[in-house]
Amino acid sequence: MARGDGRLTHDLLPGEKGPQDACGVFGVWAPGEEVAKLTYFGLYALQHRGQESAGIATSNGEQLLVYKDMGLVSQVFDETALNALTGHIAIGHTRYSTTGASTWENAQPTLGPTAGGTVALGHNGNLTNTAELVDLVAERYGARRRGELARGNTTDTALVTALLAGDPDHTLEATALEVLPRLRGAFCLVFMDEHTLYAARDPHGVRPLVLGRLERGWVVASETAALDIVGASLVREVEPGELITIDADGLRSQRFAPATPTGCVFEYVYLARPDTTIAGRSVHAARVEMGRSLAREFPVEADLVIPVPESGTPAAIGYAAESGIRYAQGLTKNAYVGRTFIQPSQTLRQLGIRLKLNPLRDVIRGQRLVVVDDSIVRGNTQRALVRMLREAGAAEVHVRISSPPVRWPCFYGIDFASRAELIATGLSPEEVGRSIGADSLGYISLEGMVAATEQPTSQLCTACFTGRYPIDLPSADRLGKNLLEQSELPLGAPEDGLATLVAGVGGSSALEQP
Repeated sequence: MARGDGRLTHDLLPGEKGPQDACGVFGVWAPGEEVAKLTYFGLYALQHRGQESAGIATSNGEQLLVYKDMGLVSQVFDETALNALTGHIAIGHTRYSTTGASTWENAQPTLGPTAGGTVALGHNGNLTNTAELVDLVAERYGARRRGELARGNTTDTALVTALLAGDPDHTLEATALEVLPRLRGAFCLVFMDEHTLYAARDPHGVRPLVLGRLERGWVVASETAALDIVGASLVREVEPGELITIDADGLRSQRFAPATPTGCVFEYVYLARPDTTIAGRSVHAARVEMGRSLAREFPVEADLVIPVPESGTPAAIGYAAESGIRYAQGLTKNAYVGRTFIQPSQTLRQLGIRLKLNPLRDVIRGQRLVVVDDSIVRGNTQRALVRMLREAGAAEVHVRISSPPVRWPCFYGIDFASRAELIATGLSPEEVGRSIGADSLGYISLEGMVAATEQPTSQLCTACFTGRYPIDLPSADRLGKNLLEQSELPLGAPEDGLATLVAGVGGSSALEQP
């Protein structure tokens, strides 16, 4: 099968970089179940969190198998591949790259040796002390690259996998309890060896992670929507700073760090599925309430409220309900264009946003429109959208945004444009409105957005809006998506990565898979 190039996007304009999602992780421990297929459908429910690559690892108690490739979940796996992934434990991952390039080598789950076997690991989030972890790997295991690092993996996940190698005097569980407190930043981890499933969440709980119950086992997933699709009931969230261990003896929980919860508010605005629940709050209900707040904060005389589908739909419903202005579908979205590896020709590129959205002219002609979207990053998408609506006959176009101006980069698992590219960095809301050609522009207030989540302000990360980062950041030269691709970092020339895994139980057979 030809590999895709990973250039998949939610964006409405080809080449336009919007806020890219984090990643999706899924894990299941369920003897007697088809765990690979459960994981496949779990990843299907998490596809929105990452569309660059997908992978599943399984264990039958004796060996680990890993199957991963570039592309969407439905492109990577077929019935034959899933039938080959047998066992009673599985983890899965769907990736958007926040550290390390979008390449096959960086696809997850990662694989590495431990003192007693093999570990496979999937990671959602982004570590901020990657450079420090490089030094720690070199200090513990020597400067020569081993395992995933030797095979060209340049992600923070590969460093965690290397650190979990441990030593003969420690189990993987004991090693994890020693390594996890050393990690800084945002991380939700699912990992496994031949006999045990593990899940861990950083002390700040930046990204969501939930625990679910099957009739014959347990599930962990990034979002509750993934539990729903496999028929698992929600038990609770994995607590910030908690390590969960699931094996034949049942489930046990240990705390590796005190909890200081500061969950990502952008999960409520855009990242999570609307049918997900985070911290007891329905994401859809939060977005509808953001729309209601927008209507109170930025009312306008208009004829129709229309969403930018799909991310603007709940907020548009809320705006219409609060304002009394009629809600309508004014734009039709082609769900499949942009979810392909085929890049448009120059002729098609010139059509821009029309590859994804087309106006319903009979609906919007002559109407004063309130157009509701979730965020503005560079402004190019909204500028093209306003122009298209005017060409289709809209009398007025008033843009309403259900998040405050994005002015700061995220270091915790969302890949925004650089600060220099963020349109709100140098312009006031009025200037942004003029720049995109709108008759008026209104961003929800920070207070209105936070209130809609029903979470205490102190327990939310709002760094991309405020510049207040809840987790300390290192110096600029020790941050960055491609940090591990810098040759001067103290991990010397690679040794044969395959040799380091052969000693692990099942390690060699895992590497024989595509």
